Amino acid sequence: VQLQACGGGLVQAGGSLRLSCTASGRTFSGHSVAWFRQAPGKEREFAAAIFRWNPSNTVYADSVKGRFTISKDNIKNTVYLQMNSLKPDDTAVYYCAAGSRLIYSSLGIPSSYPYWGQGTLVTVSS
Repeated sequence: VQLQACGGGLVQAGGSLRLSCTASGRTFSGHSVAWFRQAPGKEREFAAAIFRWNPSNTVYADSVKGRFTISKDNIKNTVYLQMNSLKPDDTAVYYCAAGSRLIYSSLGIPSSYPYWGQGTLVTVSS
């Protein structure tokens, strides 16, 4: 599976962005798909995930809960991350990741995912 992430950019605090992650090579069906982010000098951290391609089963980090929404489009084979009420602390490179054999408790662990996109930079100015 090859993942292509896009949609990053520069936005003012309080603004919104929507990131996209499109799979090629095979479909996302049955996969768990997540967004991680990595700020300069910090470790990669979990942001949100869809468990086993079930839109009713989503997980969010506490830091983004209520502001970010992960969703999917089966036809476009794409996962989105809608980010609202952005804060300067949200500034990071955002990566999408996918895997077919994850268990629920492993969704937040980067090493659980065999497939990664190239990352897209989100910069939130104050």
